[in-house]
Amino acid sequence: MKARVMFSGGKDSALSAILLEPYFDVELVTCTFSLVDVGNIARKVADELGFAHSVVELERSVLDDALEMAVEDNFPKNAINHIHSHALEKIAACGSVDMIVDGIRRDDRVPRMDISRLRSIEDRYGVHCASPLQGFGRAAVDLMVCEHLEVEEGLSDRISKADYETELRYLIRQEYDDEKVLSIFPEHVQSRVLRKIKEKATN
Repeated sequence: MKARVMFSGGKDSALSAILLEPYFDVELVTCTFSLVDVGNIARKVADELGFAHSVVELERSVLDDALEMAVEDNFPKNAINHIHSHALEKIAACGSVDMIVDGIRRDDRVPRMDISRLRSIEDRYGVHCASPLQGFGRAAVDLMVCEHLEVEEGLSDRISKADYETELRYLIRQEYDDEKVLSIFPEHVQSRVLRKIKEKATN
């Protein structure tokens, strides 16, 4: 069975792929609006992890709508959820996949998908949507990450990642300025995977 994992190059989506690897033919998928070369950022990480990787282009109108939401709300939650929803739909529409997976954890506030929306995508495209980390809090995820991945962490505006926030920040900066970006996005820590930790030798 084939699983496409929505991949940002961060630890959560990478760990989700690793957890599924024994059971699925895993492909990492990065969605982009081609404003920033996030596909190349994610591809380098995918190569380090040893997974196949592809890039899916999203419609620019989706990002424009997200921009309006972020500016109106002065907060990114609804904008990011809007992009994530369309990304799921786009990947499902590509076909040839049994499961679409994201790296959402139990305590994540964004992205956060409505159950009815997920069921609609599953029913219309004949796929399954899953979040393997949904039952794990951040501390539990970090314990698993320490066993499998070497990561770099830092403030979100200083880590090069392939997530929705990267291109949304870029567009806000182009349409407004750096101060607008800072007013909309709370300061938070993000991660980028550097490499997979080699399996420890056993006696």
